[in-house]
Amino acid sequence: MMNKSLTAHKEEMIMKKKFLGIGLLGALALGMTGCGTTTTTTDGTTQSSGSGMLVMVIWIVAMIALLYFMMIRPQRKEQKKMTAMLADMAVGDSVVTTSGFYGVVLDITDEDVIVEFGNNKNCRIPMRKAAIAQVEKAQIVTDNAAKADATEEKK
Repeated sequence: MMNKSLTAHKEEMIMKKKFLGIGLLGALALGMTGCGTTTTTTDGTTQSSGSGMLVMVIWIVAMIALLYFMMIRPQRKEQKKMTAMLADMAVGDSVVTTSGFYGVVLDITDEDVIVEFGNNKNCRIPMRKAAIAQVEKAQIVTDNAAKADATEEKK
């Protein structure tokens, strides 16, 4: 009877060594496999309940969910914001490029924009839309708004 429990212990140790080779999830799973209860029957064999396997599956699902909410979801959210910003870009908007240059958009095509940098009207550079980091909308002052401001000042 002692020999059977000793061989079961050796088999358990071999399984633990195999799990350690898998990596971090293997180590987490190794810790969770001990959560099940082990019972010894009258003929000397040991039986383990399946709750350890269930706990391991729950931990793996929890780790994947954590990975999704901490890494993948915020990245997709930022990517959607960036594509919406580039889609709303219009001629006359002030932009900041990824390299830190400030300029004004002169022309827009499907994938490219022509940006004018500085006070020099000859400094026009075509670049990809992906090279734009920020867009600031141009302030359009209409004649009606200017007249309304003038009448308010008179009062």
